[in-house]
Amino acid sequence: MSIGDRVLVATDSREVAEVARSAGAEVEMTRDDHPSGTHRVAEVATKPEFAGFDVVVNVQGDEPYINADGILGAASHVERGTFSLGTAACPAGVEALGDPSVVKVVLDSDDRALYFSRAPIPFLRDRADAAHHLPLVRQHLGVYAYTPQALARWAALPPHPLELCERLEQLRPLANGMAMGVATVGSVTGGGIDTEEDLRIANQRWYENVPSDAGAY
Repeated sequence: MSIGDRVLVATDSREVAEVARSAGAEVEMTRDDHPSGTHRVAEVATKPEFAGFDVVVNVQGDEPYINADGILGAASHVERGTFSLGTAACPAGVEALGDPSVVKVVLDSDDRALYFSRAPIPFLRDRADAAHHLPLVRQHLGVYAYTPQALARWAALPPHPLELCERLEQLRPLANGMAMGVATVGSVTGGGIDTEEDLRIANQRWYENVPSDAGAY
């Protein structure tokens, strides 16, 4: 199954670049003053060698275990022309609501993102409505897809107060009227790395699953 026509690592870190190249990855070095991953991707997308691509996908570095469904789901919204921006989410348990390191997203009936938050959304006001609540709880996955035009517009927008309050870059385009489609996938594979505990678990998983001669980083 093909996920992308061209895959590369965009980074401003020489150390990351060295490790990525040693693993056979293509690397593009970027400026070191980008406020978000989207801005870093936007810099790379402006280079002439990438001008012919219709969809740009950004898998964030703290989502090493994201599965193909999440990537393809985000890209499919943009590829079909339904939205100029796409991302993905998966069902989450009620325990995610109280965890600010887990970003939640609520959708409208057309799978358009209404809001992203570290707060418990949607909020359950009455216990009698609990049966309707759990299916609505979704955990956002760190992947974005864009048309080149939407990517350039997002990167050119000034910071928005909602983005600054929540520390969530995706609130910048939403607050400026840009629609973002959300693909709901079955589950998150491994989860993102948002806390020291997440990093410990990821390192343990690496040591348990890689060949003994693969090295450690």
